[in-house]
Amino acid sequence: MLTRAAKTTRLIAMALASCALAGAQSGTWSNITQYNPPTSDSGPTGVTTGPDGALWFVEFGGNNVGRITTTGSFTEYPVPTVGSGPDEIVAGSDGALWFTEFLGNKIGRVTTAGAFTEYPVPTGGSEPNGITEGPDRAVWFTESEGNKIGRITTGGMFTEYAVPTAASFPHGIVTGPDGALWFAEVFGNKIGRATTGGVFSEYLVPTSGAGPEEITVGPDGAMWFSELDGNKIGRITTAGAITEYAVPATGVDPYGIANGPDGALWFTGFYVPVIGRITTSGLITTFPIKIGAADGGLISTGPDGGLWFTESNSGGIGRAPACALGFSASFANDTLTMNFDLGINVPASFGIALLDSSGPIGTPFIQSIPAVVPPQTFTLTWNSVPNEGTITVRPELGSAPGQGYCAEWSTINTAE
Repeated sequence: MLTRAAKTTRLIAMALASCALAGAQSGTWSNITQYNPPTSDSGPTGVTTGPDGALWFVEFGGNNVGRITTTGSFTEYPVPTVGSGPDEIVAGSDGALWFTEFLGNKIGRVTTAGAFTEYPVPTGGSEPNGITEGPDRAVWFTESEGNKIGRITTGGMFTEYAVPTAASFPHGIVTGPDGALWFAEVFGNKIGRATTGGVFSEYLVPTSGAGPEEITVGPDGAMWFSELDGNKIGRITTAGAITEYAVPATGVDPYGIANGPDGALWFTGFYVPVIGRITTSGLITTFPIKIGAADGGLISTGPDGGLWFTESNSGGIGRAPACALGFSASFANDTLTMNFDLGINVPASFGIALLDSSGPIGTPFIQSIPAVVPPQTFTLTWNSVPNEGTITVRPELGSAPGQGYCAEWSTINTAE
């Protein structure tokens, strides 16, 4: 699909004003859009795609269920229980949205017209947290303080199952490809599995005190989870085999995680304002968020093919393109070697520019490419690169030259 290209490919001007690169050793950029809900400092947490083609989210501090269209138009619906602390949300099989009320100890249901029903969880003070649609078309959720996995039918009937490990603080939950429920145990440092009949298996995370938080099903049929205290992303097969990948940037502490539309996994940073991408081979790229912080936020693939995420600290809702280059570069013997693990879920313009402190050098390369799903690994080499001293190599994906989706860059020294 992508062929080796010479530096002398036709000249097409590329807009490079998005980043000041002269002093950068390496970096990344994503064309992230941010929206502010009507309620300020509302602490949005969970987010999901609704049956109406909009994004639905919950506001822990604002005590609302919110809706945002893919063009950024908001509607908010106050939760009937005051101070309920709505936490996570999922679309149910009945065409409504279901959410956990962490402080209200309830499971909430809201129609796309904004009509609420609330169901008190049988266990008092259970602090319901994660939520997912089960393989049986019921809604399943975690009870962090109750240390249980709960099930509620669309008619409001509850069943609860105690997690074997005491005080494990179950958090994120997802339906696995094996028809079981998989969940993260924050304090138990385990990944749990529960059948719809309440039979449990538990798997210890190799990193001690990793604090697994959220979990999703990946494009490879395994479950992927965030390790907030371990600063890692974990992968577990349905047989229970765990692999861990360290996030290169320190202190990111990944939190939300979702299966992306580009064949990779995407996650949010809890303390550092970034979103990250990890391929199924374990290559990690992080992108800074322009304004505010994404701490505590969750992430979901939207109906428009973008990544939508909540910014719990700044109170915003963000959207990022499903775009990354997985780029690294090196220089030796007059040859520039560029490695990629490129993925994007829409057709794009793929460009590479060389820059020094005064601007572009020579002729940039550009090529139209189709969508690349899943990400593709390849290497490009440019031979006979002249001695330009310290330069920045900047590949970019965009809808057109100068209209970027994402970019990554690395600074190298061509002097030998």
